[in-house]
Amino acid sequence: MIMGKKPFIVGNWKMNLTLAEGIEFTKSLKKSLQGKHELICGICPPFIFLKDICRVLEDSGICVGAQNIHSEKNGAYTGEISALMVQEVGCTHVLIGHSERRHLFGEVDSFINAKIKTALGINLKPIFCIGETLHEREEGRTKYVVKNQLKNGLMGIDKNHIEELVIAYEPVWAIGTGKTASPEQANEVHSFIRGFLTNEYGKDIANSVYIQYGGSVKPENTKELIAQPEIDGLLVGGASIKLESFLKIIDAASIQ
Repeated sequence: MIMGKKPFIVGNWKMNLTLAEGIEFTKSLKKSLQGKHELICGICPPFIFLKDICRVLEDSGICVGAQNIHSEKNGAYTGEISALMVQEVGCTHVLIGHSERRHLFGEVDSFINAKIKTALGINLKPIFCIGETLHEREEGRTKYVVKNQLKNGLMGIDKNHIEELVIAYEPVWAIGTGKTASPEQANEVHSFIRGFLTNEYGKDIANSVYIQYGGSVKPENTKELIAQPEIDGLLVGGASIKLESFLKIIDAASIQ
């Protein structure tokens, strides 16, 4: 964790929970985090829960993010959701480029880049997800893959907008598998990402960007991960849909 930053912990619910469960979870989370200022917390519920969840969390300090957006602001894109729509209901953040979008739905770097530009254009903060597969790691291509995803994803984005981004490093082989990159492995890639940002945009901007780690984050490994010098926060998947485990992660991240 870079000096002066508060850990930024985000829960990605993916396609889980009912609306009633989500609202109950959110009310309890809001109550539990009242007066807790040593970290920043956010959740990314499914689209159709967003309006209700945003209403519950209004003025709470807890961020709400969408799990995806389309690159166009409107148009004939049946089944898609625009950045303006999620912003209108109260979202401040949006996940872009998550590995499940890349690998299950075929999203490519150019489409991800267009989404990031659209989000930044309306002051919606992207959580830009990058990471390598197990095959790529075993071939020693982690840094090559990560650098390409960064270069392509950030292509044409004004330097002044970079500080508004959150970058989430999620090794694909660690998402939902129970495997986790060791704190040292994760920190090494985070350091590489920070170095890329420093080379492209300067040290001040690079240090201001939040770089989260995601991939089978659990209460048991939170403290070690967040203690690493280059890890500014966590993007939590499965452990974020149970209030008890998510609160344990938040507590562990707060004790630094």
